[in-house]
Amino acid sequence: MACGIRAIRYICRSFPQGSPAMDALQDHTIHFTGLNNGLHAFQFDLDNAFFKAAADEELEGGKAQAMVQLDKNPSMLVADIRITGTVDVLCDHCNAPLDYPVDGHLREVFHMNGRQNFEGDDQVIGLDPDDHAINLSHSFYECIRLALPIRRVHSAGQCDPIVDALLARQQQQDPNTGTDPRWAALNALRAQR
Repeated sequence: MACGIRAIRYICRSFPQGSPAMDALQDHTIHFTGLNNGLHAFQFDLDNAFFKAAADEELEGGKAQAMVQLDKNPSMLVADIRITGTVDVLCDHCNAPLDYPVDGHLREVFHMNGRQNFEGDDQVIGLDPDDHAINLSHSFYECIRLALPIRRVHSAGQCDPIVDALLARQQQQDPNTGTDPRWAALNALRAQR
């Protein structure tokens, strides 16, 4: 199963089809036809080739491990995915490079009785009877994106000091940096409690 044929379920986009870096992602394929029913463990390394194939301008690189516990039974596959490592992003405060730690979990259910429409259930993916393998590249990408917070910044005191000084000076010069009157009214209501 190619990773791009599944519908995009979150804010994430699918990997570009036909990209040369997609070949590197074939390592993220599990051939399930030869597996016995029961639990199986797999481990995958996610490196810069993975992040390059993702073509996401916010994720500049990284190094992570994906641990997959696959529960196979005659009618479905359940993949519990856990990804730990670091992702190279830019700090939202100072725009300097930041190695951000990720620890994400995602559960994917693959139903092996044809590509039925599982409308309303984002966690069930239908497989054709002819499918013999699943590619988890897109699931890994989703897991990482969902594990990252919206705002990513350095720890206190770790941002670029030049940018911090420029932002502080700009804030002092800008007369509109005072308290928004709407917040002042809310704080007054809170103080009355």
